[in-house]
Parts: sequence; C-alpha cells; structure tokens
Amino acid sequence: MFTDTPTQQRAAAPPAGPSRQRRRSAMKAVGLVAALVLLVLVAAASIAVGAKQLSMGQVWHGLFADTGTYGDVVVGERLSRTVLGLLAGAALGLAGAVLQALTRNPLADPGLLGINAGASAAVVTAITFFGVTSLAGYVWFAFAGAMLVGALVWFLGGSRGATPVRLALAGMAIAAALQGYLQALMILDEAALGRMRFWTVGSLGTASWQSIGQVLPFIAVGTLLALALARPLNAMEMGDDTARALGAHLNRTRALSMLAATLLCGAATAACGPIVFVGLMVPHVVRSFTGPDLRWILPYATVLSPVLLLGADVIGRIVVRPSELQVGIVTAVIGGPLFIFLVRRRRTAQL
Repeated sequence: MFTDTPTQQRAAAPPAGPSRQRRRSAMKAVGLVAALVLLVLVAAASIAVGAKQLSMGQVWHGLFADTGTYGDVVVGERLSRTVLGLLAGAALGLAGAVLQALTRNPLADPGLLGINAGASAAVVTAITFFGVTSLAGYVWFAFAGAMLVGALVWFLGGSRGATPVRLALAGMAIAAALQGYLQALMILDEAALGRMRFWTVGSLGTASWQSIGQVLPFIAVGTLLALALARPLNAMEMGDDTARALGAHLNRTRALSMLAATLLCGAATAACGPIVFVGLMVPHVVRSFTGPDLRWILPYATVLSPVLLLGADVIGRIVVRPSELQVGIVTAVIGGPLFIFLVRRRRTAQL
C-alpha cells in the first residue's frame, strides 16, 4: 500500500484559519526573539569564560578600559573568537538549511556536496607544496577550493539540467576522491602533518580580526542571497512541476543556492577549518518546530547555529583547563549522540 508523501499530506490538509495562522506566526516570532536572547547570553559567556580564568571585573575592565594584559586577552583573543564563532556558526547553519532544501534531503549538509572537502584539500595542498603556514594564506586557498568544487559539482550535476539527486551524487563522488587525496598527502608529508591536523579538526582558537575581515564580505553576501531564496526554495520543495506552476525559475534558484552555500561554507571553513554537525543538525532541529517554511527556518538557523558553535567552544575551553579542546571535536562528540536521539525520537513519533 502506498502512503502520501509529507508534501502531499500538507497539500491535502485543510488550511488553517487566519487567526490560527496569526497565532502560529506570533509564536514563531516570540521564539525567534528568545533565540536571539539565548545567543546574546552564549556570546557573553564566550567572552567571559576561557582557558585563562578571569573575574567578571577583570573581563569588564579588559573589554572597556584596559589596553594591557586583560585587554589583550579579552579583546584580542576572546572577543575576536566570539565574533568569528557568530559569523561561522551563522554561515554553516544557513548553508546547511539551503542545501537541505536544494537536495530535498533533511540529512544534507555542506559536506554532502564536497564543499568542505574542497576547502580542506586546497589548504593541505598549500601547506604541502607551497609552504603556507599563516591563516591569512589558508583563507584564500580554502575559499578557492570551496568555490572550485562548488562549480565542479554544478557542472557534473548537469548545470542547467541539474536535479537534487545528480547534485548529491556528484558531491559525494568528489568528496570521496578528495578525502583519498588528503589522506595520501598526510601520509607522505610527515613534516606538514602537524599543521594539517590542527586545521582539519576545526577550531576558533586561531581567530583574528584580520581573518574576520577577510571572510566577512563573503559571509554577508552569502547570507543575503540565502535569505532572498526562501520563497523560491519553498516552491521547489513541493516538486519541480508545482514550482514551475508557481512561477519559480528552477535553474536560476539551484545555481544561486549553490553559490550561496559555497560562499557561506567556503568562508566559514577557510577561517575555522571543517566543523561538522552544525550545518546538519541545527536546520534539522529547527524544522521540527517551525515546519517546512524556509522563511522561518533560515532566520532560526542563522541565530541558533552560532549558539551551538559558541556553546561547544566554551565547553572545549573549560573541560581540559589550562589547555583547550578544539570546537570541531566538541561538536562531533555532542552532535553525534544528540542527532541520533533526535532522529530516533522523530521516527518513534511517526509510528
């Protein structure tokens, strides 16, 4: 026996009355404000807490009055780290939400289309063959690798004839090939292994105002583009035929979605390294209480993804004091079990 798809079920359900729709929108708006408050609190914790213990008075003095030791720690290290976490988290969450809508796969993330692998391969190549050791050099190589892989996936996926399945298959094939390339370089070049290993884990510890300035324009453009695509992506989730009937331009929307995801993920990966689970888990969780409307999913993902990333970074700075655990490790340790729990809970609710 065949069952209706979720899209068909939504179409078959009677439309909610205007008052009920207004109540739902009001609740989502209140929830978004609460998410913003939570983001402010987590950002404050990121500035106040670190591997080096400081009192709240010292943090306040370093933030607003001191140009000496406290100022160097709070403004030079923690504040820049927090700003980079805000930008990278928002970029990864938005990229994941766009790719999940583009591929119609709720488990899609930037790694599915090989964008993370492209950035990683470019950085490892720069370290091994060109001797690049500074973050300023990493950023441009990583971004170039992400853009190149994004364009290659679009071309192999059929460009104008691209479909969600073709894009996903092309991305997975390229990612697998690049992972093999990465492993080969790491085995053959032991001298560069240490530098590669730190970057490929994913960390906010190398944050600087210079790196923030380098990636900020790309994240800003990618964010505006992603938010502008909410309506056409909503139409495409109902199927190509329905989207065409609603006036959506499929090829243009897919191309712009690929561009937005590549800008966002490429910039975040260039500055922080490949950080897993943020772009996968947050949009998936957000969808469970906002519904399928990307006009709500994208703003929520923009706000809650930095909450996850900064929260994981704070935990990494506390658990192994006076050292620290890279945020990529913490998000993997927290995100894996939590994501399995959420998926199982959702499956149980559907039975």
